[in-house]
Amino acid sequence: MDISTLTIPQLKELLAQIPSEIKRREKEEKASIRKELEALASKHGYSLNDLLDQAEGKKVSRGSVAPKYRNPSDSSLMWSGRGRQPKWVQECLAAGSTLESLAI
Repeated sequence: MDISTLTIPQLKELLAQIPSEIKRREKEEKASIRKELEALASKHGYSLNDLLDQAEGKKVSRGSVAPKYRNPSDSSLMWSGRGRQPKWVQECLAAGSTLESLAI
């Protein structure tokens, strides 16, 4: 298809049709792939849901990290040493403290 020969109204019409055509084709392709995956899983004695449930069960949960530093003037303020330094850490360092002096 040579779009250089289309008029502006024809191009606008084509542009309006493209998103719905993309969605339709993606839906068809996903359905086809799903059928292939189901057939492969069945060939090996599993259902696709069995395999997906196992894959979801292996997600690694990251727990919180223990704090390494505590604010000497307010013991409720702590920092793990990861990520950006909290404002209280920056203020302590600017006042001459060291990270070692804030360590728990």
